[in-house]
Amino acid sequence: MFNDATGFDRIFIACGYTDLRRGIDGLARIVESEFCLDPFQNILLLFCGKRTDRIKGLLWEGDGFVLLNKRLEDGKFQWPRSKKEAKEITQRQFRWL
Repeated sequence: MFNDATGFDRIFIACGYTDLRRGIDGLARIVESEFCLDPFQNILLLFCGKRTDRIKGLLWEGDGFVLLNKRLEDGKFQWPRSKKEAKEITQRQFRWL
């Protein structure tokens, strides 16, 4: 499910920098207040901090949130830094991450 992004209605990345010290509640607030999205939908939301070797994902599973954390051992994520918005990506783009 997480590797190929099947099972999600939509996938969004949070452009710009996100403070990855935030937990579930802090990331859910960003989703609601800054991006005007409902975090309680079947969507995967991805966040990246200043260190581009790690990302966090937030997912609602119907009875609670799942917080995903991925750190690359080698390399960096190519992440859009210019705007503070949520950008929808395709399942294919997700696999490229």
